Amino acid sequence: MLNYLDKIKNTASGNFFLMAGPCAIEGEDIALRIAEKIISITDKLQIPYIFKGSYRKANRSKGSSFTGIGDEKALKILERIGREFGVPTVTDIHESDEAAMAAAYVDVLQIPAFLCRQTDLLIAAAHTGKVVNVKKGQFLSAGSMKFAVEKIKEAGNDKVILTDRGNTFGYQDLIVDYRGLPEMQSFGVPVVMDCTHSLQQPNQSSGVTGGKPELISTIAKAAIAVGADGLFIETHPDPANAKSDGANMLHLDLLEETLVKLIRVRQAIL
Repeated sequence: MLNYLDKIKNTASGNFFLMAGPCAIEGEDIALRIAEKIISITDKLQIPYIFKGSYRKANRSKGSSFTGIGDEKALKILERIGREFGVPTVTDIHESDEAAMAAAYVDVLQIPAFLCRQTDLLIAAAHTGKVVNVKKGQFLSAGSMKFAVEKIKEAGNDKVILTDRGNTFGYQDLIVDYRGLPEMQSFGVPVVMDCTHSLQQPNQSSGVTGGKPELISTIAKAAIAVGADGLFIETHPDPANAKSDGANMLHLDLLEETLVKLIRVRQAIL
């Protein structure tokens, strides 16, 4: 699993892999601090790890919301983390012309859930030769994601990951259907559970997405119990003051104890 990522460590442990980091790259110092903390935890627990950080947040409810510190500046921070810590990195892309730009700095290109049906975007990501992580749209069934996999593979790239992040449930909530994880695994690709965005409460009247971070452990434990290959967790040392998606991020101080519990669940089902 993920043997196409040269820099990924701890793969012999049999543990799930982890994509984790801040929602957005807010600055170099805080990104390096978060990366160092997570790497120390994942190395201690022997969890394969990919650092996550968005160089730009293109999907915002309000025009005044934080979108980034500048594309090149943020991408260079991701590149530095990958180089100095020796871990793979992942970031979102939003338009076809961003694929090659981001691919020069990171190891995994992530397709946001709202864009998972954008054929040109998927093909552009595939053509970079990087690993492509496609988030399942909140509006799609798990079975529909086979077409995203097919588009990428038909473009000549077999390095695909699928990530579930819940399904739209009414106007302002999401719900996770865990039947979708094994269904997407049947497409022959690793499947990840996004434990933070699946707890979002979108479309709030304030224009700022809400969330239920107290249920992150619940979502994660259930995902591991049904056999998820990996977990996606956004984390921050001060979620209340994070510049993006703070309402549903896990406090960085809670990450280690959460992962310890998840390893126990993983061991129980093996």
